[in-house]
Amino acid sequence: MNDTSPPDQATPGATQPASQSERVWFRLLRLQTRLHLVISERLRAVGLSVPQCDILTTLTEREGITQSELAERLYVTKGNISGLIDRLVAAGLVERRASAEDRRSHAVFLTQAGRDAAMTGIAEQRAFVRESLAMLPPEKLAAFEALIVDVRDVVRAADQKTRRRRTPEAP
Repeated sequence: MNDTSPPDQATPGATQPASQSERVWFRLLRLQTRLHLVISERLRAVGLSVPQCDILTTLTEREGITQSELAERLYVTKGNISGLIDRLVAAGLVERRASAEDRRSHAVFLTQAGRDAAMTGIAEQRAFVRESLAMLPPEKLAAFEALIVDVRDVVRAADQKTRRRRTPEAP
């Protein structure tokens, strides 16, 4: 199914027409992929990957958090964050320091080069937003934001319901 599929076009391999919610789902997935590709290309041009930029920009908001906290905030595994931090340390963009609360873990801090890289990444993202979303009329942008919040809430509720079904009842 492509983004211009008529409402009654069947999904590939399906015997029934695609529902409106399915069409929206596939369009949303394709939009997310397109957005990721565009921003990946722009960040790559300034020497960053999306995950690296995510870490650096998160640290501009709150330095000194642990790798576990970073993994949680960015929805990635602890192993994945560890490798990313290793590469950022090697590139001189972040540094690990012993955590004041727990000597077994390390707090992550930006170096000046990391702060500069984060600001460059943020500037690239802001430029893209100005060239894309900011071109929508304010009322459409507000409606889009409201829809995103509504969808986020519905997805959270569905996720919680799924998790409850998978979690065995305690005796």
